[in-house]
Amino acid sequence: MKKLAIVAVLAIVAAAFTACGNRAPKASLKNDVDSLSYAIGMAQTQGLKEYLVGRMGVDTTYMDQFIKGLNEGANAGDNKAKAAYYAGIQIGQQVSNQLIKGINHEVFGNDSTKTISMKNFMAAFITGTLGKKGLMNSEQAQQVFQLKMEQIKAKSMEEQYGDNRVAGEKYLAEYAKKQDVKKLDGGVLYRVLKVGTGELPADTSRVKVNYEGKTIDGKVFDSSYERKEPTVFPANRVIPGWTEALVHMPVGSKWEVVIPQEKAYGAREQGQIKPFSALIFTIELLGIEK
Repeated sequence: MKKLAIVAVLAIVAAAFTACGNRAPKASLKNDVDSLSYAIGMAQTQGLKEYLVGRMGVDTTYMDQFIKGLNEGANAGDNKAKAAYYAGIQIGQQVSNQLIKGINHEVFGNDSTKTISMKNFMAAFITGTLGKKGLMNSEQAQQVFQLKMEQIKAKSMEEQYGDNRVAGEKYLAEYAKKQDVKKLDGGVLYRVLKVGTGELPADTSRVKVNYEGKTIDGKVFDSSYERKEPTVFPANRVIPGWTEALVHMPVGSKWEVVIPQEKAYGAREQGQIKPFSALIFTIELLGIEK
């Protein structure tokens, strides 16, 4: 039985007793129905506390408040006013604990000091819920949402990780001065470590490679050499800088490739790779899978 159903069953059973604030009613098992009711109540609590903590975010320090709410809800019966109020409480908590937190993380990343305006969010949320005319309609809201979110997110990411962009640009400028370094049209820099004489892959080719990836400070974040197993994938299913390099590498080639951030993950954070990071790869093209 789903946990939400469990809560519903608990409410029905608890309604048979006389609620007493934040305490459990005193059971009185005088007949078979009494015993059945008590048994159902006890049986349905299996895993409920874990669900309250893990799924609903209830702090067990305040279980007395949960019991108080449970008693009130169970004894509300068909009171539609109370049912509406409890639904508002539940959705409001979901807005606060899930929706707003998720949006803040999406917009502001790891900067916990910033948040969207709860006042303006609730003004629009309530207006829309009541079906009233707001400052913008649903279609306009979607357009503004997408536009403003991208603008604010870009500004926030620049404030947090703009130094990575500057460091990457400086590194590429210095690397370009090194002997034998060449530049592809898209801005990817490379140095041939081993000349290959085989076939050139297309961007749709499945390629077999060994590789090592590093940040510009020399930290290795991924390596097929360490796993001792080459990787096979379509050449166009990787970051753009990889694709640009691969289609210029004859089979048998081994290159050192420096990829500017806009040809790597850009503003995205990818595991150990921070936003706006230029990346260094050693790529060895072993073959093309037919």
